[in-house]
Amino acid sequence: METILDTEFDARDLRKAFGRFATGVTVVTAALPDGRRVGITANSFTSVSMSPPLVSWNYRRDAFGLALLMQASHFAVHVLAEDQMHLSPQFASPVPDRFAGVSVSEGLGGVPLIDGCGATFECRLWSTFEAGDHVIIVGEVLRYTHSDAPPLVFHAGSYLQWPRAWHV
Repeated sequence: METILDTEFDARDLRKAFGRFATGVTVVTAALPDGRRVGITANSFTSVSMSPPLVSWNYRRDAFGLALLMQASHFAVHVLAEDQMHLSPQFASPVPDRFAGVSVSEGLGGVPLIDGCGATFECRLWSTFEAGDHVIIVGEVLRYTHSDAPPLVFHAGSYLQWPRAWHV
């Protein structure tokens, strides 16, 4: 095991170290005031508080789509199911319509809700915080759904298959 004590980190190596933490994969969607739909892939989602019910996610400040998404009063965080792996790169790429071929319904505030996710959290924007080269977005959960679908898991730069033996 390598220990780094220096404050000058190699960015690639630090990213590799961060990648040792397995995460779920989410897609965050919103409807803009003019009716356009926005969606981005994010793997930094976490619960924050039960009372009030708050969640957070963060994104690189200069990333494509974040400035648009920040115009919305509501957003939804979709925890992707294992069989939705194709949605992760689709919502991370600069394609003209990230929703092409995606089955959605309309949620609170007109937010597009992706069908078939492991969990969906419909939120009202609570607050944002600048944090280095990222913005931390906190949302108040207004409505949610969940299923028993195995989650899509990302670790060390790859998607993992959820071990069937882990099911309880």
